[in-house]
Amino acid sequence: MQPFNAIICNKTESAYTATIETVGEDALVSTGDHDVLVKVEYSTINFKDGLAITGRSPILRKFPMSPGIDFCGTVETSDHSLFKSGDAVVLTGWGVGETHPGGLAQYAKVKGDWLVAKPASMTLKQSMAIGTAGYTAMLCVLAIENHGVKPGDGEVLVTGAAGGVGSIAVAVMAKLGYRVVTSTGRLSESDYLKSLGASDIMDRNELSSPGKPLGKERWAAVIDTVGSHTLANACATTRWDGAVAACGLAQGMDFPATVAPFILRGVTLYGINSVTTPRAKREMVWQRLAKDLPMDKLDAMTQEITLTRTLTIAPEILAGQVRGRLVVNVNQL
Repeated sequence: MQPFNAIICNKTESAYTATIETVGEDALVSTGDHDVLVKVEYSTINFKDGLAITGRSPILRKFPMSPGIDFCGTVETSDHSLFKSGDAVVLTGWGVGETHPGGLAQYAKVKGDWLVAKPASMTLKQSMAIGTAGYTAMLCVLAIENHGVKPGDGEVLVTGAAGGVGSIAVAVMAKLGYRVVTSTGRLSESDYLKSLGASDIMDRNELSSPGKPLGKERWAAVIDTVGSHTLANACATTRWDGAVAACGLAQGMDFPATVAPFILRGVTLYGINSVTTPRAKREMVWQRLAKDLPMDKLDAMTQEITLTRTLTIAPEILAGQVRGRLVVNVNQL
């Protein structure tokens, strides 16, 4: 194997660094159960990747390590029964970019059981524009659907709506016929959110401060990417027998709420974990994304960046200053 480029994070007693380095095969996992070598075409940068690159949270479990919880590309070699050389594949989650070398590199070696085939109707770039963010958004949509909430049942709230998960959630829910209300700290993005299908825009300050145990019933369902007081207030204003899908913690990991919405209104809180979903459900989720996510809206919310730009944009991700989705072309410095 020829040397290849990768973002490498390292930690010493005195410093934390993230740099682009030229590395060799020894930078990949060498154990036998990591049985598929992928030539990576694209990765993404998510909130978790931003934390890993900046070192603001202990996302990476060992050093040196390549971050990047998502990637897509073409199988180079495979000892797995489901994949062969030349197959287009997608990976999200499974500890890649945390405990295993990640996708912000030109090659990755992983367990074939973690991969799914790229849906035929989307390009590799579109699959990474979706990435963990879109995959998580669809898991939230499925939780709401499975709860029985239908488009005519009332408004659906999406918090952190201008970010990656929120943007895709808005686009999918609007296409399915739901009336979507968005909460954002960037009211300047109102036109963008309406272009995705949002019916109304709220200032996040309406939800982000301490609130009452119960508020006026409004939401038939909620997709929350924020956590903390925002999630607590969303639950407190959800209607009888409503569903809240919680998948993020941008405001904080705390949940300063009471049991009142759950006992007095029968609200259900669904925790969404995208990391270790079984294969059958993963494949179903990707097929739903291919069917229910408007690709023109996905393309419009997507920006392609280089490996170098990935290093400098990480703090902007954490500050909530990035709209939509970022696709990293790992073959461009």
